[in-house]
Amino acid sequence: MKIIVDLLGSDKGAETIFNGVIETSKFLKDLSFIVIGPKKIIEKINIDNDLKNRLEIIDTEEYILNTEEPTFAVRRKKDASIVLGMKLLDNGEADGLISFGSTGAVLVSGLLIAKRMENVERPALTITLPTNKGKMILLDIGANIECTVEILKQFAIMGNIYAKETLNKQIPKVALLNIGSENGKGTKILKETYSVLEKEDMNFVGNIESRDIFNGEVDVVVCDGFHGNVLLKTIEGSVKFILTNMKKALMSSFLGKIGGMLIKSPMIKLKKTLDYKEYGACPMLGLKRVVFKGHGSSDEKAVVSGITSMVDYINKDINKKIEAKIEKGD
Repeated sequence: MKIIVDLLGSDKGAETIFNGVIETSKFLKDLSFIVIGPKKIIEKINIDNDLKNRLEIIDTEEYILNTEEPTFAVRRKKDASIVLGMKLLDNGEADGLISFGSTGAVLVSGLLIAKRMENVERPALTITLPTNKGKMILLDIGANIECTVEILKQFAIMGNIYAKETLNKQIPKVALLNIGSENGKGTKILKETYSVLEKEDMNFVGNIESRDIFNGEVDVVVCDGFHGNVLLKTIEGSVKFILTNMKKALMSSFLGKIGGMLIKSPMIKLKKTLDYKEYGACPMLGLKRVVFKGHGSSDEKAVVSGITSMVDYINKDINKKIEAKIEKGD
């Protein structure tokens, strides 16, 4: 198996991403890599002969910034790392691509170069989040601001298959994010989507409110990209707020400081549990080729986790299973 790793555009820089590649290569011995980034940085890093034999370097220093308009940048920056990588992927020179750079650039280049699966209207950005009973999948988290009933239905189908394969759930529970759990809540599109999903061949359990998603009662939460992105950023901000103020409260008195020392280890574990970056990268479901997007602030450990998740996804041939189901459904 060969994968493409986009080294540019992450918060921590190309060296951190490449060090993650090095760590991954130590236990995934059959995996070959095409890394795209500054050759001068890579050559300064000590690479053993085993990895050298499995490594191809595409030299570029150009990448797409988060502040750039993605469609314009993808078309203009022909030597941007994500553009070069996506072209190689589309040509069949690798089995998958992972990037920790601009989400918009990954999405647009995926659509323009790798393209959508046949019959899939829109690809979905996904994320795996922790719950009280394991993990759950949330989609879409920002690729599609507005969605039709058909698009939301396809998100549910793709999320259901992804959950079966990666969460080891025989019959995943699929829910629709809404302002109330009762049937008949929400917008016209949500009401119609509810009726459509009831008739689908999946375990659709109805609506779910955002406050309940971490209870662990559902495995897949479906929503449009606007509400998914707002939800995700609210979660991230809430976690930071709670942990920051908990630390302030503990450090505000002598007894609090003593208590803080006693609970330091459990607090570190709690922080890791709440940090969705710990769960690696996630796929853009619905593209013809396997494309994974990792968090921009990923460290070496998160890079390893992301690559490992993508390799598992490829080995399970999840794209083919989604294509077959979407084609059958239509």
